[in-house]
Amino acid sequence: MEKGDFLTIILRSNKTIFSYKDILLFWGEPDSNATRVRLSYYVKKGQLISVTRGLYAKDKKYDKNELASRIYTPSYVSFETVLGQAGVTFQHYGQIFVASYLSRGKKIDGQSYIFRKIKDIILANSEGVENKEGKAIASKERAFLDILYLNKDYHFDNLSALDWERVFAILPIYENKRMNKKVQSIYKEFKNKI
Repeated sequence: MEKGDFLTIILRSNKTIFSYKDILLFWGEPDSNATRVRLSYYVKKGQLISVTRGLYAKDKKYDKNELASRIYTPSYVSFETVLGQAGVTFQHYGQIFVASYLSRGKKIDGQSYIFRKIKDIILANSEGVENKEGKAIASKERAFLDILYLNKDYHFDNLSALDWERVFAILPIYENKRMNKKVQSIYKEFKNKI
């Protein structure tokens, strides 16, 4: 590979966030000191940005949802972030909420990321989670169920935005009787208002 090709390979990608391992795969190189030196050089020259430890971006216009699902893996954007964008809740939050294997908050480039712990068996199930171009984002139905999984009582502003068939198709992955009853109750109340 020619000297200038290393950066070109990264810049041609549709992804906006790259892990160190992604870069090794792109370059077809083993983990070596030369790779670290090359990455460090690109960061110092401003040709790549070190966003957080082990994650790099082409420029400052990187996709924050893509970063959110790459900080801790496995994880996916969910909860209030998805429900707000889908119009299920009207409250706006500046943070990006992420389902993960741990609970933690992180601030990167002025953006707050809130990681909420979900059981591994649920986290590993991709039902209702779309993985596209390096981003993992829950459907509004999966985000609705994720919130109910972690919160016994939660207020939703617009339940008509949900595909209830899909909600009931995803529900069994949680294996939670309390949640089953709660979803049935919410659905019944919603149907009675129509």
